[in-house]
Amino acid sequence: MESGCIFCKIANKEIPCQLEYEDEFCMAFPDIRPRAKTHILIIPKKHIPTVNELADEDEKTMGRIMITARNIARKYNLEHYKLLISVGEKGGQEIFHLHLHLMSAPD
Repeated sequence: MESGCIFCKIANKEIPCQLEYEDEFCMAFPDIRPRAKTHILIIPKKHIPTVNELADEDEKTMGRIMITARNIARKYNLEHYKLLISVGEKGGQEIFHLHLHLMSAPD
């Protein structure tokens, strides 16, 4: 856990959220500033600042994140959607704890 990291605090249940999904690797919850009708964040429980800091042993976690995105999309009957991971400040990353945005396509 990285002190001060809001996603670490959510992962450690220090900050409540409306959970969509949780397992030993990741958790998913609605974005508090949604940019689409459906906008879910999927985060690893392990603190990983950006994709650039992924280690080889994070492969299972990242695979689980992608499968979780697929399953949530199915739950919401989303045939078309966007998956977004921003990397670094210039890449648009605002919170430096890796996270995947699952956003529904416009109607």
